[in-house]
Amino acid sequence: MSNDTLIEKLSAERNLSDGELKELLDSKESDQSLFAAADRKRREIYGDEVYLRGLIEFTNHCRNNCYYCGIRCGNKSAERYRLGKEDILACCDEGYRLGFRTFVLQGGEDPFFTDDKICDIVYAIRSRFPDCAITLSVGEKSKESYKSFFDAGANRYLLRHETASEEHYRRLHPENMSLANRKRCLFDLKEIGYQVGSGFMVGSPYQTTDNLIEDLRFLQSLKPDMIGIGPYITHEQTPFSSFTNGGVELTLRLISVLRLMFPYALIPSTTALGTLHPQGRELGLKAGANVVMPNLSPVEVRKLYSLYENKICTGEEAAQCRGCLERRISEAGYKAVTAIGNVKKEQKR
Repeated sequence: MSNDTLIEKLSAERNLSDGELKELLDSKESDQSLFAAADRKRREIYGDEVYLRGLIEFTNHCRNNCYYCGIRCGNKSAERYRLGKEDILACCDEGYRLGFRTFVLQGGEDPFFTDDKICDIVYAIRSRFPDCAITLSVGEKSKESYKSFFDAGANRYLLRHETASEEHYRRLHPENMSLANRKRCLFDLKEIGYQVGSGFMVGSPYQTTDNLIEDLRFLQSLKPDMIGIGPYITHEQTPFSSFTNGGVELTLRLISVLRLMFPYALIPSTTALGTLHPQGRELGLKAGANVVMPNLSPVEVRKLYSLYENKICTGEEAAQCRGCLERRISEAGYKAVTAIGNVKKEQKR
């Protein structure tokens, strides 16, 4: 079956076999047709709007030692920091003034931030900004913890599964971490009532096309509201420092496949894409993405939240960052919006 036929099949929201997905992912001959089909699909549902989310990276301490991550606990060269509650609220104040109505609190799995501390921060943001969405991305917790954050006012949660293959997971993580637990967390979050986001790295060490297909199948079972993917980028203070970066082309191809498989999902065009290609985020939008997350963190800590090397936008003030992004989004043919931007639910047929 030709790639164009496979794209038509996906566009009609018909499921592809593993073999057909492999054929599409392994070939770049129909990329432009694939990107165009994905862009048509996102415009059909979300129009030309690109949702801006205000990202606050509030701690780079982490108890985990994932082999691919620059803030892993084993990186003794990392300069660590934590933002206090008032620092976080100040970021939200500035973000709100700039028009942001979604705040994303992201951090490593930092034991300092107990459930009570996170609930206190979330409740303070919810009280001060009742018309905003609060997204958390603080890793694996118990169902009880997730419920307490939800009750305090959080309504979205991002937790990338990174790989749905048990064998591949074991090559990326230490023995004390578990893919089963990561998946449990995601289904717990859905059951509680969060808008849930998951996703995976593209081109991570030892990854195969079959692994990527496992990721797509897992997402089909999870049915997330948000799907975040980005190219793997190396960090010199990890065991994978000698591995090459993931590819921009394959990442864009997967964004398009995700848009066609999950037409209603909110899909970010990530900073990692922009780090590897000067127009990476614009290319992501043209491939079907519809979310961008400018950084609201204090400028002095942005370089310290170093999951990977050479991260962009570490020296810009929040207003500069937003202005630059809005201009680039407009030049790419889309419209930046700061509205709360909830996921649109699929219509029952």
